[in-house]
Amino acid sequence: MDAPPSVFLNETKNSNHRVLFRVIGTKSNRGAIGARLRVTTPKMTQIDEVRAGGSYNSTNDPRLHFGLGSEATMTKVEILWPSGLRQEFSGLAAHAIYEIQDGEPMRKTAQLPTF
Repeated sequence: MDAPPSVFLNETKNSNHRVLFRVIGTKSNRGAIGARLRVTTPKMTQIDEVRAGGSYNSTNDPRLHFGLGSEATMTKVEILWPSGLRQEFSGLAAHAIYEIQDGEPMRKTAQLPTF
């Protein structure tokens, strides 16, 4: 407070894989608050949910970030929307940002660099 913002850049390099999802509601609320994603690889399953808020004068990134370890491909991605709609996708590659609106096909919006 009463100071310029700080930006920190993590320049650590490793061989792990990652993926980000941006979900947008049309039948559900626009921010897709409450949407739950389940990402499955041959070695693990992870679940995360879109949340609102943060702390004083801030908010969190609404995109969902999943660390995939050594897995470069997700066998299945399931989305349960607040409206009750359920969608499933398979064979998605890591190192990308994907965007999806409820009821629409998933689309890749950016390729993330590999280290």
